Amino acid sequence: MPNALPVIPFPTIDPVALAIGPFDIRWYAIAYIIGLILGWRYVLRLVRQPGTPMTAKEVDDFIVWATIGVVLGGRIGYVLFYRPGFYFANPEHILYVWQGGMAFHGGLLGVMSAIVLFSRKRGLRLLEVSDVISAATPIGLFFGRIANFINAELFGRPSDVAWAVIFPTGGPEARHPSQLYEAALEGVLLFAVIAVLLSATRARERPGLITGVFFCGYGIARIVVEFFREPDAHLGFMLGGVTMGQILSLPVLGAGAYLIARAMTQPPRPAETTA
Repeated sequence: MPNALPVIPFPTIDPVALAIGPFDIRWYAIAYIIGLILGWRYVLRLVRQPGTPMTAKEVDDFIVWATIGVVLGGRIGYVLFYRPGFYFANPEHILYVWQGGMAFHGGLLGVMSAIVLFSRKRGLRLLEVSDVISAATPIGLFFGRIANFINAELFGRPSDVAWAVIFPTGGPEARHPSQLYEAALEGVLLFAVIAVLLSATRARERPGLITGVFFCGYGIARIVVEFFREPDAHLGFMLGGVTMGQILSLPVLGAGAYLIARAMTQPPRPAETTA
């Protein structure tokens, strides 16, 4: 049905931010870099406060582990969760990361694996390290979703809302700018909720609580936004109308609920004894 209301034309944004000879620097790569740098600086700020599990030097070292986890996990997750048939038939394309194809759920598994390995190697308390990293993760999610919008990818379903956008790769229909919905919910709102918990409550004394809140917050936000987001063309709707994003978010939501329940039923750890 044609949109009866004025719609927002997609802004003219070149996905390539800077071209140097044969090399292109894309906004998507810049978004990842900005998200990692700002997340790193935020974690450094958190660990300056009493009762934190990491030193500034350990945070500096972990940023390398986190970067590897995000990139490898995000790519492997996309290959396994979204297009296994294509990549198993064309394994060389797995390395073509410049063509796009990253999955947040895979990136999450990659970062969590990095947290586990790093904590064991350095003798740190796993859940406390996970809490400070989880507090910063919405920063990266925000910039990643903005990059999705700039790339005109992962757009929403057709809509006649006043802020609907006609994406250059989405056909003639105006669509929900679902990338911006995710940036607002997974990024801004989730960051604010966790920041309030850290500053106004004794959440630091309950290891795993912040990680659980992050998991639940992301899972709920992703499941909700998927009702407005166009499902992947090669997957479509699954299991009676749900999307792959919603299916993958259910175990994240479950893990978050478990961590919150565990943290709230365990005796709080006094901040002054947290090393």
